[in-house]
Amino acid sequence: MASEANMADETNNNEATELVGDHVETVDVSKHPDPSIPVTDLSLADIERRQSHPVPWAVFIVAVLAAIIAPYWLGRSLAVGYTQWLITHLNLFTPRGVAFVSWTVTLTTFTGLGLAVVESRNWLWRIVFVVGLAAEQFIAGLSLLKLNFWYSTYVVYGDSARLPNAANLGIIAAGVGVAVYAVVWVGLLILIKKDSPLNVLTRSWASFILFFAIETAALLIVLFGGLLTAV
Repeated sequence: MASEANMADETNNNEATELVGDHVETVDVSKHPDPSIPVTDLSLADIERRQSHPVPWAVFIVAVLAAIIAPYWLGRSLAVGYTQWLITHLNLFTPRGVAFVSWTVTLTTFTGLGLAVVESRNWLWRIVFVVGLAAEQFIAGLSLLKLNFWYSTYVVYGDSARLPNAANLGIIAAGVGVAVYAVVWVGLLILIKKDSPLNVLTRSWASFILFFAIETAALLIVLFGGLLTAV
C-alpha cells in the first residue's frame, strides 16, 4: 500500500525516482497530455476520402468549363448576328472606357483565382473567379478576341472596330500583367535569401501590392501609350 501511495504521489507531483550515477535521486519527468485525436477504426485514406468532397469540386469544374465556352459563344453570336445593334450601343462609350472595363473584369477574374488558391477553404473566391471568367469570355466573344483580332474586328465592325479593339487590349493588358508578375515573383523567391532584409518582398501583402502595381502599369500603357490608336 505504501508503494502504491508513493507511486500515486510521484504521478501527481510529476516526479520519479531513478538511479543517477551511484546514488538515487528524484527528478522531474514530462507529463504527456491526453490524446486530442479520438480512437477510430478509420484509416488515413478513409479520413481523406471523407474530407475530399468530390461532388462540389465536380460542379466547380463543370461551371468553369461552362464559363469558358458558353459566354464566348454567345458574345460571338451577337457580334455576327446583331452587329449594327451592338455598334449603336457601343458608340456610347470611348475606347479608353471600354479598355478600362475589360481590364477590370479580367483583373477581377485573376484576383478571384489567386485568392481561391490562397484561401482554398473559402468558396466565395471560386464563385468570384467563375463569374469574372464568364464576363471576361463574353466580352472576348463580343470583341472577337484572337491573336490577329484587328482583322476580324474590322471585317465585322468596320469603322467602329476601335471599340472592340480597345476591349481586346484591356484583356490582353491584364493577361500580360499576370505573366510579368509571375516571372518577377518567381525571380524574387529564387534570388532573395530567407535571412535577407529584402525577404519582406516575398510576403503575401507585398505580393498583392506588386501584382496590382504591375497590372496598373499595364493598363496605363494601354490607355496612354498609343496602343488604342495603333490597332
